[in-house]
Amino acid sequence: VQLVESGGGLVQPGGSRRLSCAASGFTFSTVVMRWYRQAPGKEREFVAGITSAGGNTYYADSVKGRFTISRDNAKNTVTLQMNSLKPEDTAVYYCNAVLGNSHWGQGTQVTVSS
Repeated sequence: VQLVESGGGLVQPGGSRRLSCAASGFTFSTVVMRWYRQAPGKEREFVAGITSAGGNTYYADSVKGRFTISRDNAKNTVTLQMNSLKPEDTAVYYCNAVLGNSHWGQGTQVTVSS
């Protein structure tokens, strides 16, 4: 199982950023995918999830209405569109897949700052 996140960087408050996670090594279309994040000095927290066929999505209250998770099962990718970013969104963002064990990517840093 391999999960590779990309798209992080520095963005101004109120701006947008699109994160992607490329998955391989498993049958992507059968697995619920999730995004988590971890800010400095804090525990890793759930951000968003999407069911295997993409029919249902769910979000942490802190990002609801600002972030959108989507997936492309033909390309084995899951995306997190982040809008109206706030400084408190600054964190390392991780892609997650649970296949017996929980699998994580290496993370991508998002910094929201002026």
